[in-house]
Amino acid sequence: MKALLSLPLTVLPLIAYVLIVVSGRHPAGVDPFAAPVLALDMVSGARFTMVLGDLLITAGLLVLFIEVLKATRTGTVALADHILSMLVFVAYLVAFLVFAPAATSVFFILMAISLIDVVAGFSITISGARRDFSVGPGNGH
Repeated sequence: MKALLSLPLTVLPLIAYVLIVVSGRHPAGVDPFAAPVLALDMVSGARFTMVLGDLLITAGLLVLFIEVLKATRTGTVALADHILSMLVFVAYLVAFLVFAPAATSVFFILMAISLIDVVAGFSITISGARRDFSVGPGNGH
């Protein structure tokens, strides 16, 4: 169960992206991430349209929020989470560099979200550990 908690959720948008690209359910030369998934008529009279790429980025931001909350944990589970988050970022980076369908702005933003997860995870853990160390017993305060 602890191993499951260490799984970085930023891998989910990566998996979704790859599945969408390799599914072949879109005509050749058509950007599957430009396909509308939601359209709403607003009170102002404007029409709000969300495309698949926007939805994937929104999902990435949601999992980033959860990952930031997970970064406040300490212990071996947190360390495993940080290591796996770094591996997920490396997977994003390698895919971005060598997998032609990943050379899109949607994928780049998802990769940036993964990088923020790595940096925030280490930063939050370090600052939390520093705080715990400074209020620990025997430091004269």
